[in-house]
Amino acid sequence: MSSKLRIIPLGGCGEIGKNMTVLEYGDEIVVIDAGIMFPENDMLGIDAIIPDYNYLMDKLDNILAVLITHGHEDHIGGIPHVMQHVKAPLYATPLTAGLVEVKLRQGGLQNQVSIHTIKGGDKFHLGRHFTIEPFHVAHSIPDCVGFGITTPAGLVVHTGDYKFDHTPADGRPPDFAKLAEFSERGVLCLLADSTNADRPGWTKSEKEIEKAFDHLFRDAHGRIIIATFASLISRIQQVANMCVKHGRYLAITGRSMRENVKMAQRLGKLVIDESTLIDIEDASSLPPHRVTIMATGAQGEPSAVMGKLARGRHNRLQIQEGDTVVFSAHAIPGNEELVYRTINQLYRRGANVLYESIANVHVSGHASREEMKLMINLVRPKFLIPVHGELRHLKQHAVMAQELGLARENTAVIENGTPVELTPNSMKVLPRLKGGYIFVDGASVGDVDWPVLRDREMLAQSGFFFAFLNLNGDGSMSGRPDVLSRGFIDMRDGAEVVDGARETIERVINIHKENGGGKLSSKIEEALNRYLYSETGRRPLVQVIIK
Repeated sequence: MSSKLRIIPLGGCGEIGKNMTVLEYGDEIVVIDAGIMFPENDMLGIDAIIPDYNYLMDKLDNILAVLITHGHEDHIGGIPHVMQHVKAPLYATPLTAGLVEVKLRQGGLQNQVSIHTIKGGDKFHLGRHFTIEPFHVAHSIPDCVGFGITTPAGLVVHTGDYKFDHTPADGRPPDFAKLAEFSERGVLCLLADSTNADRPGWTKSEKEIEKAFDHLFRDAHGRIIIATFASLISRIQQVANMCVKHGRYLAITGRSMRENVKMAQRLGKLVIDESTLIDIEDASSLPPHRVTIMATGAQGEPSAVMGKLARGRHNRLQIQEGDTVVFSAHAIPGNEELVYRTINQLYRRGANVLYESIANVHVSGHASREEMKLMINLVRPKFLIPVHGELRHLKQHAVMAQELGLARENTAVIENGTPVELTPNSMKVLPRLKGGYIFVDGASVGDVDWPVLRDREMLAQSGFFFAFLNLNGDGSMSGRPDVLSRGFIDMRDGAEVVDGARETIERVINIHKENGGGKLSSKIEEALNRYLYSETGRRPLVQVIIK
């Protein structure tokens, strides 16, 4: 059996989102997180992206557990897909476990997955080689933990998402003492959040938002509509507290947010006075200055509440003159266009819109540079693997560590699928494994791949051009080809182009009759591609159907 610890990031390294990390020693595996990532603008029709976990498919019996750091989508969104294959139990704190249960219920797996509830300060063993010690960290959602993982090779510390917030919304600052204790024992490797590696200084405390909200609630004369992540329970609590202070009612809208609120209330992680909470249907019968609404859609998703409001398509709500709309979330990279389009549409409907770059309505949940330095100095690891960030973030994190005295060869800037082997005295980066994205497209998971997306991009940019033709027994064409175009040219205005296309088809058929061989439809498509590009400068999706 190998005496080396292998660490393989399957998501979250080289990108923001779909965080997932594998720790493997001998024939035992522990997985940390299984998140999703929002699609980029050119990924047309894709709902989400999950980690490529094919590496695990022939090792499913070796997986001891899936450890969850916290309940944000980029850490738990992939669980309904991953846990269809993985039969190991999940380990999560109470709030995170509740959010995971909601996900499993939506995926029809609520009776198939075992969840063990843990808390910071616990200690438990997995298999023969892993001892797990969750420790509390501050983030933008309550009940977050990192993990100290003791293996035969040494102690590995995984921070999860964190910041050093001394006044977090839930009143529980990070466990500095545990980090110092890890350091005293000797930390082999630190896997640390890199999201804000390019932000100087310290990240603002969650308490800063309360000051901004206090001003907002005092000055707003109409309804206040706040968009945030459905899992951001601490933000919902802050808004509920402001409603009580300023005499407003609170309505929650958006299926995922309503389910999360009910679950958090049941666990005692969210406390909202029943006299404050109202149904969304009742909001329209109250004076606007007494109403606050919390909604999903902070990332501009068209199907979420805020997207529907912006387009005037919500079945119960409409934006009114005098509404104040707040985007209390940071736009995830790749979502900026959607978010700003939604903001513009809301302005057009008469709302006053507040968002991160113009108002103090959101603070990051991730450590900035000075906190990242403090984490390295607190833990004092022998080796560092930056995680949770684009390549530029990972690189800056590594350079920062080197400035603090960590040898360059003791930092590993790696992307998804790159294994790192650790012994008590060495770290070796292995060749990157084959892998990529797994796209979620409606009910389809993994069936859509890059060729399909390229076709969709071609359709979006240049439309399609179809040709239907009949052949006689001798290979000659029967009649004229029928041509259909959408999104490429107007069939009436482009008559000359269409006639030229028909001539191209006829020419290829005549050549094919003389020379024989090859697939006729593909030869016609190639010729049409060349012809249409020469005539229009565009490349539609071309398809020839021979009857």
